[in-house]
Amino acid sequence: MSLHNIRLEVMQTLEKSIDAFVDKFLISPDKIWQPTDFLPNPQGVNFIEEVKEIREISKELGGDFWTVLVGDTITEEALPTYESWLLDINGISNKNYEKPDNGWAKWIRAWTGEENRHGDLLNKYLYLSGRVNMREVEITTQYLIADGMDIGTGRDPYKNFVYTSFQELATYISHNNVAKIARKKGHKLLAKMSKIIAGDEMRHHLAYTEFVKQIFKYDPNEMMLAFQYMMKHKIVMPAMNLRHSNTQKASLFDQFSIVAQRVGVYTGFDYIDIIKKLNTTWEIDKITGLSAEAEKARDYLMRLPERLYRITERMVVPNTAYEFKWIAR
Repeated sequence: MSLHNIRLEVMQTLEKSIDAFVDKFLISPDKIWQPTDFLPNPQGVNFIEEVKEIREISKELGGDFWTVLVGDTITEEALPTYESWLLDINGISNKNYEKPDNGWAKWIRAWTGEENRHGDLLNKYLYLSGRVNMREVEITTQYLIADGMDIGTGRDPYKNFVYTSFQELATYISHNNVAKIARKKGHKLLAKMSKIIAGDEMRHHLAYTEFVKQIFKYDPNEMMLAFQYMMKHKIVMPAMNLRHSNTQKASLFDQFSIVAQRVGVYTGFDYIDIIKKLNTTWEIDKITGLSAEAEKARDYLMRLPERLYRITERMVVPNTAYEFKWIAR
């Protein structure tokens, strides 16, 4: 049996438990929080006063912080790209089934519905804060969706689930650190919003790591090789193609990444910690019966965090002041 067919068979086997995964890791729209739960009520008598309070408190947060928050918001709002990418994965794509709808598509749509709330909430908050040039934010978002992304996974479900496992934890870290900074500055509402978004990201991370854990049981050799492949080629961020109007594709991401490290929202050490966590969660050191090639891949993965730590420790984050059109002057 070809590797493609084995992967397809594993995905179809996992699909039999998709309802249990949905019930365990996702929350119905009637029960989960919605953006309006955290924003001033436009029908309320205190709406204007509450907006003024947000605008006043927002003055206490610096330009670097707003740059990172805008970047996080744009990343969340590029959701159409992520949904279409996931729905095209082998074993999820409807092309692989006689029936037009399948369990994996059900998962992706429900996951997308939960994720959609994040961009809605953050976008409305940015709008109310008065600290952001919303038109420039909207232009960047449109560009990011139009430019698409290539994360180097093809349609391989194993590689893609490594990516989602990693990326969901990365977004948890980013939103959680935003919450910490906002709380220190006395911005309780923003802290609460960011914290609850981070909670969603953690649930999603746990779901995708569970999918990979199950794949390791059925196809340990190929799953280990897929994990190694993703770590060797490095995880690229969903916002890797960030740009302003009339600029080249991906022209902003390096600067944005530096600012995120400088603020302490997402750093090279966070990247390393995620790798360590995935190694531990999937217990790759305990998997038995591996081929020689997969054993070599495991050795690489076990040594990788320490090697990256030594490199990252020597890196100096520039203190350069960058001009982002998103930030209102």
